[in-house]
Amino acid sequence: MGDRSHIQWTDATWNPTTGCSKVKSGCKNCYALREWARLSAPRTPPNVYTGRKFTDVRTHDDRLDQPLRWTKPRRVFVNSMSDLFHKKVPDEFIDRVFAVMAQAHQHTYQVLTKRAERMREYLTRRASAVEGTLVGMRIMDARLRRKHLQFMWPLPNVWLGVSVEDQATADERIPLLLRTPAAVRFVSYEPAIGRVDFCETFGMWWNSTMRAFESSGAQFNRPNGRRGIDWVIVGGESGPKARACDLAWIRSTVQQCKAAGVPCFVKQAGARPILDCPPGEENEPQMRPDGSARYWTIAMKDRKGGDMAEWPEDLRVREFPKC
Repeated sequence: MGDRSHIQWTDATWNPTTGCSKVKSGCKNCYALREWARLSAPRTPPNVYTGRKFTDVRTHDDRLDQPLRWTKPRRVFVNSMSDLFHKKVPDEFIDRVFAVMAQAHQHTYQVLTKRAERMREYLTRRASAVEGTLVGMRIMDARLRRKHLQFMWPLPNVWLGVSVEDQATADERIPLLLRTPAAVRFVSYEPAIGRVDFCETFGMWWNSTMRAFESSGAQFNRPNGRRGIDWVIVGGESGPKARACDLAWIRSTVQQCKAAGVPCFVKQAGARPILDCPPGEENEPQMRPDGSARYWTIAMKDRKGGDMAEWPEDLRVREFPKC
């Protein structure tokens, strides 16, 4: 439940909390819930997961110092098996998580949530509580003592992001993210189960004459002088019951990010990548559920569609924000 990660856009995972509950359609085939059946199976010696349901959200004090023991700097995905801003995680425990991230400042932390309202509210009002917690933890544990530690808020080594899956969730969560104090803001558009238009967020429009996105530069006119969104991750759904991911959605996201100058990371095409039916094809294509268009299902050897060599060349984009 920690250390090295197989998630392409991070180096390690840190799970000071575990367990979650479903929010909207993006949670339908939750990968963490799938993994929980394996991780919570009885084993020897017994551990804290045995006999627990995934909806049983718990905090783990014994894991708080884990990043402090990692000497080599790394990108750390916080709570791959939970949501730090779940309503069952007390503010006081979140304070301790942020205090550790402030102390173990050699790492970059990636905090991703579907509960954007609570994240915004927490980051807006809890700076003094986190600073107080940091001081208290330094007094309690000699390993946390560091002279001349300067406390800054928002923490400069913490990236805050929201997970979206379609236009409705993007319209709900991205505006809340933009109102959240953060050194870096990012959007994880995964699982992509519907098209997302980032034009309003990026301050762009579609030029139908030029057949290209154009930017007005409005994305940089934020009160704090920073761009609105610093990074976008996009990927299709994986797993045995994965819903289709139209490669046109990924292509549009890559194009929008490029036009706005926002780094984009294409994680995977998903287990069921589809593409609009090319004209003149003889084989009978399938129909979309709403009957709007015909499409082809694309066969890929990688079961998650994660092998870049199998993608169209223009989708082979894996960029990180320059911080």
